[in-house]
Amino acid sequence: MLSAFRILGLTYATMDKRNANSWAPNIGLDGFRKEQTAGREELLFNELHGERLIDKPHKHDFFIINLFDTASGTHTIDSIDYTIKDHQIHVLFPGQMHKWHIHAGTIGYQLMIERSFFEHFAPFFRFSFTNYQNHPVIDLTKEAFLQLHYEFESIKKELEREHSLIPLITARAGVIAAIVSREAEHVFTEFKVYQSVPRLAKFNMLIDEFFREQKQVAFYAEKLHISPNYLNILCKKYLKISATQLIHQRICIEAKRLLQSSESSIKEITFELGFADQAYFSNFFKQQTGVSPSDFREKR
Repeated sequence: MLSAFRILGLTYATMDKRNANSWAPNIGLDGFRKEQTAGREELLFNELHGERLIDKPHKHDFFIINLFDTASGTHTIDSIDYTIKDHQIHVLFPGQMHKWHIHAGTIGYQLMIERSFFEHFAPFFRFSFTNYQNHPVIDLTKEAFLQLHYEFESIKKELEREHSLIPLITARAGVIAAIVSREAEHVFTEFKVYQSVPRLAKFNMLIDEFFREQKQVAFYAEKLHISPNYLNILCKKYLKISATQLIHQRICIEAKRLLQSSESSIKEITFELGFADQAYFSNFFKQQTGVSPSDFREKR
């Protein structure tokens, strides 16, 4: 049986590649156990109160789900600044770079989850993980916030018990993932598209799995048992971009991450992303971002 990570379009191998040759610190779960509010080996619960500042980008080898109640500040994820606001959920996957400045008066809650435990409820995140990585911050309705707050508090209380029950925690974590997915679907247009057009959801997952090796639309169309032209028509109709542009977006996301967080040379990154020639990769990156790989790396 395929793991939940492969089903949802992100494999352990993919995540491990992101953690290789790291410039930025890669902090494991054990680094947070002293500050935990409650926890066990598989996951930690923390409360966020008041100002917190992390001014140097870093990454983790575990998953983080942050629920903000009353909040303000800036959370920078993969070089994009997100305004922290009341009633938000922030989802971080292993290997994503982040830093933040949480302002005084903020109240929030945090779940830190080991990969092995995350896999038990990962299918409740109903869309490709790349969707969540591209949209890691989701504004919540009041009703959704209250539902999530209840589940967070319930997990905290269970963790505080002398003999906490993992099946109960897993079930509540699954509810959290389902609510986050529902809210994401309401907020982001492409989530609605992927729900209503399963072929595009599958296309996105295939891109996650094969973008390093396969950059031609024809490969993905064959996997989907449709023609390249029809796949392109679907993308333009529902996503307003071509199938090729969707593939290029995914390559560019990974390129930015590697340039920011890896000691690998641009030549090594070129080959890791499946480009045969550094000049071709540099031209591709500049077309996508407006700057060369070396200039982007210097600005990190």
